[in-house]
Amino acid sequence: MKKIPDFAEYYSNTMNKTFSFLLFLFISTFAFAQKNKPNIIVIYADDLGYGDVSAYKKGTLSTPNIDKLANGGIRFTNGYSTSATCTPSRLALLTGNYPWKNDKAKVLPGDAPLLIDTSLITVPKMLKKSGYQTAVVGKWHLGIGKGAIDWNKELSFSPNDVGFDYSYIMAATTDRVPTVYIENRKVVGIEESDPIFVNYDKNFSGEPTALTNPELMTRQKWHHGHNYSVHFGIPRIGYQKGGKTALWNDEEMSDVFLEKSLNFIENNKKQPFFLFYALHQPHVPRTPHPRFAGKSGMGPRGDVILEADWCVGEILKKLEAEGIDKNTLIIFSSDNGPVLNDGYYDEAVEKLGNHTPAGGLRGGKYSLYEAGTRVPFLAYWKGTIKPQVSDAMVCQMDFLSSFAALVGQQVPLTDSQNLLNAFLGKTKKGRSNLVIESSTRLAFRSGDWVMIPPYKGAAVAKEVNVELGNSIDYQLYNLKSDLGEKNNLAKSNPKKVEQMVNDMKQIVGDKYNFNAHPLELK
Repeated sequence: MKKIPDFAEYYSNTMNKTFSFLLFLFISTFAFAQKNKPNIIVIYADDLGYGDVSAYKKGTLSTPNIDKLANGGIRFTNGYSTSATCTPSRLALLTGNYPWKNDKAKVLPGDAPLLIDTSLITVPKMLKKSGYQTAVVGKWHLGIGKGAIDWNKELSFSPNDVGFDYSYIMAATTDRVPTVYIENRKVVGIEESDPIFVNYDKNFSGEPTALTNPELMTRQKWHHGHNYSVHFGIPRIGYQKGGKTALWNDEEMSDVFLEKSLNFIENNKKQPFFLFYALHQPHVPRTPHPRFAGKSGMGPRGDVILEADWCVGEILKKLEAEGIDKNTLIIFSSDNGPVLNDGYYDEAVEKLGNHTPAGGLRGGKYSLYEAGTRVPFLAYWKGTIKPQVSDAMVCQMDFLSSFAALVGQQVPLTDSQNLLNAFLGKTKKGRSNLVIESSTRLAFRSGDWVMIPPYKGAAVAKEVNVELGNSIDYQLYNLKSDLGEKNNLAKSNPKKVEQMVNDMKQIVGDKYNFNAHPLELK
């Protein structure tokens, strides 16, 4: 006859087994979630146009490595930055907020204070909460410090204060001083015996400039706006003195940033990581490494695009070599649309040939027309995302909420929308509307339509030869039938203009004075 177990003993044994099972289940689930959190790499080009990526079949330049992302993942045809210039777009990408809500969000000088409020949630901050190691490598252009900067000491208020564990950056752009690399909080290679000084208001006594000493411009000459200090035979914006051991070599920049990115991948391959790889190409001054000089037949602009494409290929090779290519989500895009002559004589216009950087879109960098903000936009995750073309309207501002959904994090309410399913190719439904911006001017995209309110000012920026979108009249275009924005339907469809104005008002509030431009409905 079987012994009936004591109830207390039976209960204890059962509970112990149950607890052990639940503990095992929790640990296993946690370990599985940690192991299967994808690495995230955002590759962010600078001034790359909709037609500059050959997978879009709009231009004549070949970008085979970027095409691997496009043909092996999602090629978005309605992918946007928020802005037609770089600083605001970068602010929106990292914070998930419309940049026009911040009055200081404009193209910054190299000595501007940090633009991002350190109390805000950012993409890297959010991912750190989920166990990610985070890094930014390349162009920053979101400010450093809180005011006057001593570049020879430890730098406060840097990318490390907004969520990045590691940063290796340039402060602003290649055409602005200081022309030095910054690793975390320190200028790389600076020596106490040769400090560096930077000023955007006045030159240092006795220091040469492109105006006083034009013979120093041995590599490129300025066309407009770049006639201050000269470094590496190239005139820049702003004044700089000293720091010779820390100054960069422009031709080696792509190799330097690539090496830092590959090292970060190598050092963090056993844990989830987020890498914001901010390319400096094809922003001016365009100075390709000698390996790429003359290879495109389109001058330095074409050459540096080939160089950037090669860098993308090296990232893909590294991921495959480390065995993490199937656990890495890659997003490729650009901060704004293309520009040819942006301040230097570099034959970008003369050697363009049949290539179309804007890909048939109207405008370019600085413009409210489509080419200003509709940019190459690719999502690639080998083995997870099925190759496809998507016309879903997506925006870089949506990375915050979408990545949060991917890793199971909650984020405060921002302008960012959770478009994870669109980014993974599970739906072709994206945003219903988007406010786009250029130099504090706003326009409104909704469905197939875009509405540009009246603005004073030149229709064309003559120095860069780009249509800005300015007109004394309302502009309304149906992008489904008129992607090139040639037929203004505002006068023939005033009700649609009124609807879009009212919808835009709900978002922008008093950021645009519609009362100064009343609608005259027929």
